[in-house]
Amino acid sequence: MAQKLAFIGMGIMGLPMAGHLLAAGHALTVHSRTKAKAEALLAKGASWADSPADAARGAEVVFVCVTDTPDVEAVVLGDHGVLLGAGTGTVLVDHSTISPAATRRMATLCAAKGVTFLDAPVSGGDVGAKNATLSIMVGGDADAFERVRPLLGSMGKSVVHCGGVGTGQLTKLVNQILVSVTNLAVCEALTFAGKCGLDLEKTIAAVGGGAAGSWQLANLGPKMVKRDFAPAFMIDLMQKDLRLVMQAAQEAGVALPGSGLVHQLFTAAQAAGDGRAGTQALYRVIRKMAGG
Repeated sequence: MAQKLAFIGMGIMGLPMAGHLLAAGHALTVHSRTKAKAEALLAKGASWADSPADAARGAEVVFVCVTDTPDVEAVVLGDHGVLLGAGTGTVLVDHSTISPAATRRMATLCAAKGVTFLDAPVSGGDVGAKNATLSIMVGGDADAFERVRPLLGSMGKSVVHCGGVGTGQLTKLVNQILVSVTNLAVCEALTFAGKCGLDLEKTIAAVGGGAAGSWQLANLGPKMVKRDFAPAFMIDLMQKDLRLVMQAAQEAGVALPGSGLVHQLFTAAQAAGDGRAGTQALYRVIRKMAGG
């Protein structure tokens, strides 16, 4: 059954995600800081709202996909935020990757106004967003999750309810630990292979089908070999996520030496001007350390 939805944030991820909801036949209102980014959806029948509050008025479910914690706070709690327009019974689904602690605070403020907040960060990059194959990790009320599950299913192939408010964000940080440290392993392995005179493409083919195989090796390894550092997920954004990882780890009293090392190495990449390059550009840092 068609629903009245709102989607705020027309970035690399948000635009195609919102497009899947529109294509599924729902009435969709969109908002973004730059209206031009929404033109493709407006041409297909989406409606434009001048503010998050306007977008939320009358919407059954409001989706948010923006960059960082302050951005979500502004969209939800700001002078023209979602809470000013959302009615009692609205479900707010935040697909951004932000602070778990801030997520819990916002959920409490939303609940006081009759709005249910679900944290639902995603993994899969722009390709997953375009192909509706994202992994979506959801924290919050179980009944609200079941209510929006079909909508999430139109954007992702793996939709998991992880627990209470904040668990979606914490699970996404687990994802980013695995992604970033594995990326470092791929960079080191290919640097070692190159220094030893191996054919890198054959090396990836030889080890990729065994225990050493990973998404990072299969997808970023060939880009490293070709020196293709165009971003699917930028280093600057990964650094934001790793900052959240280290903050949450400190709060939990957990030592994460591998994640801390990757965080520092990405800082070196940023200093070299690669902040807006893809995370595979870490390969340049490792090769430079090896004198290559």
